[in-house]
Amino acid sequence: MLAAATDSLRQILTPPFRAVLYKSLGLTLLLLLLAWAGLDKLALSVVVVDHPLLHSVLAFATGAGLIVLLAFLIGPISILVAGFFVDDLAAIVERGVYAGRVGTPAPAAQAMTMALRFSLVSLGVNLIALLLLLVPGVNIVAFFLANAYLFGREYFVLAATRFRSRRDAEDLRAHNSFLIFIAGLFIAVFVATPGLNLLTPLFATAFMVRVHKLLSPDLARA
Repeated sequence: MLAAATDSLRQILTPPFRAVLYKSLGLTLLLLLLAWAGLDKLALSVVVVDHPLLHSVLAFATGAGLIVLLAFLIGPISILVAGFFVDDLAAIVERGVYAGRVGTPAPAAQAMTMALRFSLVSLGVNLIALLLLLVPGVNIVAFFLANAYLFGREYFVLAATRFRSRRDAEDLRAHNSFLIFIAGLFIAVFVATPGLNLLTPLFATAFMVRVHKLLSPDLARA
């Protein structure tokens, strides 16, 4: 599994993966800028302040609050955007690890659903992490373990359903739940690290394609 993680790290630096990274980052930044403009205008329109000094203070406070909010959202938004490219990434990895064999991409509607689910999972876990920071005695380890479980499960099923039915993919995941959780710990490092979390979809896709092969003797002979 360590070798699979190392190979995946190397692969996310290759031109095809960098191309997807640039596209997803560009779209993510565009969405963040649109969100900034919309939320800033909304916030300043709610409270009407005639005094110039108070208006400046309100504008500064609004800007600072939006920076915090958008920093919180950049992970989920980037995962949502990159989610639309994961089938392309999976095909690139599969050509190498399955000797040219490529799985079947998900239908467009299913791909959109998966991308949205990845984003909601990221948003939910980050929200839980934020709440945990306000609870005395609760360690951030809980956040790390939740990331490992949720993202390990989601990305493994994505890789598996390219070669199996959804039901067979879930069965394979259930039979190897501990190993997939361990694999999820590698992904959790990306999710929990600011800046590095932008690379989560790239690494997780490349890594889980390899993990799926390790857990699939029939495909390993391909």
